[in-house]
Amino acid sequence: MSPVPTPSRLPFARLALVALLVLSAIGALYFAVVLNWSYSVGERAGWVQKFSRKGWLCKTWEGEIALVSMPGAIPEKFHFTVWDDAVAAEVNRYMGRRVALHYEEKVGLPTRCFGETRHFVTRVTPVEEVPLAPGIVVPAPGLPPAGTAPVPPPNTGSAQSSPMPGPPPLPRP
Repeated sequence: MSPVPTPSRLPFARLALVALLVLSAIGALYFAVVLNWSYSVGERAGWVQKFSRKGWLCKTWEGEIALVSMPGAIPEKFHFTVWDDAVAAEVNRYMGRRVALHYEEKVGLPTRCFGETRHFVTRVTPVEEVPLAPGIVVPAPGLPPAGTAPVPPPNTGSAQSSPMPGPPPLPRP
C-alpha cells in the first residue's frame, strides 16, 4: 500500500508546480517576443561568397557576403543566417552574382541553435546593374567632365578677346 501524502507536503508540491508553470510561461513569452520583434531591419548588397548548412543539432544556413563600396577597395564581409529553406534556395541560385539581402536583426536569442549571427535574411533580390562608384561621373557629350574648370580659348594677345574678365592691369610707376 502506498503512503498517503501528509497535508504538510501537499502545499509545497503545489507551490513548486505553480512556480514551474509561471517560469515556463515567462520563458515562452520571452521567446515569442524575441522571435517576433526586430532590433533593426535593413538591406545589404554585394556578392555571396560562402553559404552552407551548419550546426550540430539545430541546422541553419550560414553565409557571407562581400560588400564593396568602391572598385579597388578592400571588401567588408557581412555574415548572415537564413532560417527559411525557400530563401536559402534563392541565395544558392544567385551565388556569385550581386544581390541585395533584406534582413532583420534579432537581439537576445540565447543559444547558437537559432543561428550563428544576429542578422536573419528574409528575402533576396538580384541586382542587375552595378552603379558607378562615388565621384566617377560619365560626362554628357560635348560637356567637360564634372569638377573641372572650363578651359579658356588660347590668348591672342588682345585683352578684349578674353571671354573671362580678369583684374584690371596695375599702373606702372
